[in-house]
Formats: sequence, C-alpha cells, structure tokens
Amino acid sequence: MRTNLFDFVLPEDRIALRPASPRASARLLVVRPGEAVAFEDRAVRDLPDLLRAGDALVVNDTKVIPASLHGRRIGRGDREPAIAANLIKRLDGSRWSALVKPGRRLAVGDVVRFGSEGRVCFLDQLDATVEAKGEGGEVTFAFAFHGAVLDQALAERGDMPLPPYIAGRRPADEQDRADYQTMFAREEGSVAAPTAGLHFTEAIVQALRARGIALHRVTLHVGAGTFLPVKTEDTSGHHMQPEWGSVGAETAAALNATRRAGGRIVAVGSTALRLLESAAAEDGMLSAFSGETALFITPGYRFRTVDAMLTNFHLSRSTLFMLVCAFCGLEVMQRAYAHAVESGYRFYSYGDACLLFRA
Repeated sequence: MRTNLFDFVLPEDRIALRPASPRASARLLVVRPGEAVAFEDRAVRDLPDLLRAGDALVVNDTKVIPASLHGRRIGRGDREPAIAANLIKRLDGSRWSALVKPGRRLAVGDVVRFGSEGRVCFLDQLDATVEAKGEGGEVTFAFAFHGAVLDQALAERGDMPLPPYIAGRRPADEQDRADYQTMFAREEGSVAAPTAGLHFTEAIVQALRARGIALHRVTLHVGAGTFLPVKTEDTSGHHMQPEWGSVGAETAAALNATRRAGGRIVAVGSTALRLLESAAAEDGMLSAFSGETALFITPGYRFRTVDAMLTNFHLSRSTLFMLVCAFCGLEVMQRAYAHAVESGYRFYSYGDACLLFRA
C-alpha cells in the first residue's frame, strides 16, 4: 500500500509531554467498526465496564532500562567531544548496539566515558570501546563491565529513553523513571515502553478481576524501531526490526481456553498483539513461543487470535498506525483520529488511549 495513505496532520500541542495524573484519568476513545455509534468518548477507568466476564487481557511485562547515556570521547588528544548514546539492543553480556550523536565523532577503537555527574555511582566511570560502526548509523559498544555489574552501572548513569517527540522538547528527569514504566514491568530488556500499559493502576486491575476478566502476562522487549516512520513510498519496502518475545505454555493454554469458552482476547498494546499473532497458528490456537518476531501488520492482514486491543494514539506513517488501520479499517481509523484531534485527545506515549474492537 502507498505509505502516504497513513498521513494525518497533528497540531504540536496535542503531543503529551507528561502522562495524565492519576493514570486512569486519561481519556479513552472506544472504536466499534460497523456499529451505529462508531466512536464513544470515555476514560481509561471505565475499561472494566467496557469488557465482559470471560474476556482475557494480555499485558506486556517487559521493563524499560535507562538506556539513554551521556558521555565524552577520551584518549584522542585534548578535545573530548560530548557523545549522546541510546542503547537499542543487547548483543551479549558486555556488548550493546547503540545509536549515537554525533556519530561522525566516533571511529572504531575510540573510547567513550559515560559520566556520573549528578549521580551517586558505585563505580567512578563507565567506559565503552567502539567495536564497529554500521551503515545505518548504529555503533557497537564493548563495555568495560559485564553482566549484572554493567546493568547496575547503566541503571545508575542512564536516563529513561524518552521517544524523540518528547526528548526533543524537554530532558528526561527522575519523574520519568516512574512515569515511563508500567505497573507490570518485570523482565528487563526494553528501550521503549509498551505505552498502553502505562494507563493501568491497581484499582483498575482489581475491578477487572472482580468483573471476571482475567489478566495474563507475555514479554516482548520493545526496540527503538517502534519510533521509526516508514520512509519507503510503499509499505512493501519497509522491514521491521526484530524484537525478542516469549509466551509461556500456561498463558497460551489459558488463552486458548478463553476462546473456546467464547471469551475475547484483548491485547494491551501493539507489542502484546504482535507477539500473540506471532505465536498463533492459522486457526488462532496459541502455543508457547520464545524467539524474535518481525511481524509487520498492514491492512489486509488476517488476525488470528486477538479480538480487541487497548492502545495509544500513534504517529503518522508509523507501523503502529498501520497496525490499527489493519485492525479496524483504514477509513475508520482516519475518522477516529480526526475525531480525536478535534476533541482534544492527547497523543503518543504519554497521551490518551483507544479501545479498538476488530472490524
């Protein structure tokens, strides 16, 4: 499909720079394709009332690491230029792939020292050697520490990796360490939050359970590719970056039982949806899954297992907007986003949410 079909205009003041407080007060646009009233304006706290007993929610329990680092190049003369790095993928116990600015300042063999200014660090310095540079601008860093020691050093020095449309307007701060993490976060490995999960509170979870709605966990470690727009003129020319995920055997069996009993599977976020669809057979039955997925969903995709999804409002031309258009229909989602803009909904990672029922 032509990429420009997924364009829309968003006023800059619709981009949320902080989440709603309390989280459950965020607005919720309910989209029911094919019904007389296609759109309904609600709040996230209404979610239990919008589902029914026997349904099952699936959340992503990945945990965002503080992957945004600031340092300087050392060891090459008197000049020590500042370097900003965003870690994007762990390669092994001591090596990470990263996007850096300015990349032209670094050559293979250079050492970057990531500082501890403003931090109480258990180690004085964290050095990383540039092991390789890729054609796409990514750098492979070999850190001086390994395993859990490296993890602690990154946690102490790093900032939360806010998406560019927020980071370009304000720096990350200590509040983001709580705000940019879901209540389900357990398995470290993401460099972006599964943002639909940011809206949940313990009160909502309890209300869901009281209504007879089950909650299950899967893990998909979100990569930096989630923020990348599709730059090709046709969607067929875009390639997704693979992300690692897992669905446990018990979770797969429970969700299969939900479907057999007539309940609906509700994915909390595009990450949970893509993982479930990757783990499903042609007949929609789920099996245990562990590995990478690069599933790219565009209109025309036949959904196998997910009946509804909770998700935030996404960027123009993004793979995520293409996914929701596949789920509800391109024309439906174009009208839904136009309604959201006109009605003052807040967009993107810290913004409001949609509850989408499959067309």
